[in-house]
Amino acid sequence: MPYVFELPDIGDGLTEADIVRWHVDVGGPVEADQVLVDVETAKAVVEIPAPAGGTVLHHGAREGETLAVGAVLAVIGRAGEVWPDGDPPRDAATGSPRSTGPGGRDTGGAKPAGEGSVKALPVVRRLAREHGIDLSSVRGTGPGGKITRDDVMAAVDGGPPDSAVAPIAGERVRLSMLRRTIAGHMTASWREIPHVTVFHDADATRLLAGRRALAARHGRSIPMEALVIKALVPVLEEFRVFNATLEGDELVFHPSMDMGIAVDTDEGLLVPVIRQSEKLGLMELAATIADLGVKGKARSLGPDDLTGATFTVSNIGALGGGRGTPIIPSGTTAILVIGRAADTPVVRDGAVTVAPMMPLSLGFDHRAIDGGLGQRFLNRLVENLEEPALFMAG
Repeated sequence: MPYVFELPDIGDGLTEADIVRWHVDVGGPVEADQVLVDVETAKAVVEIPAPAGGTVLHHGAREGETLAVGAVLAVIGRAGEVWPDGDPPRDAATGSPRSTGPGGRDTGGAKPAGEGSVKALPVVRRLAREHGIDLSSVRGTGPGGKITRDDVMAAVDGGPPDSAVAPIAGERVRLSMLRRTIAGHMTASWREIPHVTVFHDADATRLLAGRRALAARHGRSIPMEALVIKALVPVLEEFRVFNATLEGDELVFHPSMDMGIAVDTDEGLLVPVIRQSEKLGLMELAATIADLGVKGKARSLGPDDLTGATFTVSNIGALGGGRGTPIIPSGTTAILVIGRAADTPVVRDGAVTVAPMMPLSLGFDHRAIDGGLGQRFLNRLVENLEEPALFMAG
């Protein structure tokens, strides 16, 4: 009896995933626990191992397509067996449809995407049901006549379901799972949170000198985020509302400072979390930030690495940026953007001199934090950054 392997829920409320890469072709041999496929969830690219050994008889979706949790991901059987497209294996005694899942359990005739005469992924079928669309009346424009989300939405908008839609000039590129997730989070945050941003500049002369000295002593570069987080810790202890979550009419103050750090990747922005950053020394922070950056760019971070931030730091200075108006992550009350320190004319004791000035942008939730408090928070942070002894001893 072939083994029907359904897309598992790998955590963090997963409902669907994109197929990134099949490691074993249909007809190829596979061993138990060998990597079968890479899928992209809302948070990361995850390797899914084969649950059993044998021959891959069926792929539930092509690379680039989307599968819902619980849909058939793959079918594994014996060499020479055939998986009929859209028809599960038949019970030898009754001839009725039958399939098995983990541990040989009966899944009640689970079928691959494209069952029957209509070719559509489970997530597309669900979309059609939600909008009351009969898929048999929709013309599929996907590979092999498969019905896509756009086909369903065209039918919802009143387009003729049985005729081809006139092509629109220009290239269309479907957003990746990560990009779609980012778009959803940013839209929700901007819609729900009244954003305010205040700005300041910090004279980074002593901070940069200390950074160079530490790099020479330890033989490695020190991420600016590590120094800023150390400077932030005593400020967040003093202004606890910046390390909190607003839930209805209540503020939830967090017992630890779980710092999110923005990581720029080819696919989009990721924000891995440094747990209990207040307990880490500077070099521990530096090592953790470097490690999370490498994993983020390789898309090898797990769901637990990317959830639960209580405050976020984004270093656009690493990309040459200056000021920014950041969007506050949902579930937090504030975010700090660090710009690139640049030599700037400043006036001291009536004379003009040049100093490396670091732009800082603090975004905060105006429901919980007033402008005056936001500016006092930023003023205190600037004091720490301009005189590192104020936070390095802590």
